[in-house]
Amino acid sequence: MKLSPVLAGLRTYPFLRLTEAKQRLAVQGVDFVDFGIGEPREETPAFIREALAAAIEPLSTYPSSDGLPELRAAIAGWAARRFGVALDPDAEIVPTLGSKEAVFGLAQVVGGDLVAMGTPAYPVYERGAAFAGKDVRELPLRASAGFLPDLDAIDAATWERVGVLWLNYPNNPTAATAPLELYERAAALAREHDFVLASDEAYSELYFGAEPPASALQVADRTNVLAFNTLSKRSSMPGYRTGFMAGDPEVIAALRRFRPNAGVAPLEMVQRAAVAAWGDEAHVAEVRDRYRAKRDLLLGVLERAGLRSAGGDATFFLWLDAGTEAEALAARLTEGGVVVTPGSYFGPAGEGFIRLALVPSVADCERAVGMLERLL
Repeated sequence: MKLSPVLAGLRTYPFLRLTEAKQRLAVQGVDFVDFGIGEPREETPAFIREALAAAIEPLSTYPSSDGLPELRAAIAGWAARRFGVALDPDAEIVPTLGSKEAVFGLAQVVGGDLVAMGTPAYPVYERGAAFAGKDVRELPLRASAGFLPDLDAIDAATWERVGVLWLNYPNNPTAATAPLELYERAAALAREHDFVLASDEAYSELYFGAEPPASALQVADRTNVLAFNTLSKRSSMPGYRTGFMAGDPEVIAALRRFRPNAGVAPLEMVQRAAVAAWGDEAHVAEVRDRYRAKRDLLLGVLERAGLRSAGGDATFFLWLDAGTEAEALAARLTEGGVVVTPGSYFGPAGEGFIRLALVPSVADCERAVGMLERLL
């Protein structure tokens, strides 16, 4: 059988190695706590589940790739309350099947032969570029610069080749946040060189500082700007696969032309559950409080052992500076039953770091504290 050369040459998805490690631990009978993969495990709030159940119809029809008008209106209402921006539900918003499919597919819609992205990074930006036949231009995210990209490190000739610039704040894996000034600068470059500024904001509602993170939607001119968000994190709905893209009407129109070909329309009953979720903030505050409790539990034991929290105060990730021993320490912790992710899984810029995803229950985090005290 002939395979796509991109698929055939693709490196193993790094997190499959964590899955293999957990399988070994299970076979060995090791009782482990999994901080490896960033998949929320909180219970989806009852009112959201009830909205889903109430929306199941006896007659099933294909969902529209444009999404329900009620959902687009709910997203616009949330964006107005959260960011103070006015979005046209009909021209500036598209509901998506989570955000991963939308992130992956964007490079197939835009022109240019380069995708620019900060590193270390979520692997899907690079993989979407590869399947679209585009090369990647990396912008290292360094601790000394607050894990923000140096946009001036790319010259004008290279910007002319760029089709997409990916920003991801709050950042996975570093947990850093970005100021509005970064989005304004990136948006100005996008207008000047005619590429899409794509802002992955999946963790925008998980923050522990005094001020909520900014959004690319808040820039003065949204021309060539596209923001992505999802209910997976804020509303503990990863299995529902529901999110959105919002921004420049011209970009949204192009995506609406593309999406019917890919068959990624969200299920209508899930969209109706999403309407309920975007309309409520009380459950989001409760989710934040639970992650804060888990963060507080673990930071103390980690820092006492000399593992400095090098990242920001958002997302459900801890980005720990472990120096030259990071890879060996990650392996030792995992073998001892505390499954963590080496920073190198996110590319060379992640070397020297370890990432913990605060997704186990509070009880499991309490149990992990004792394990870490022994292992460290």
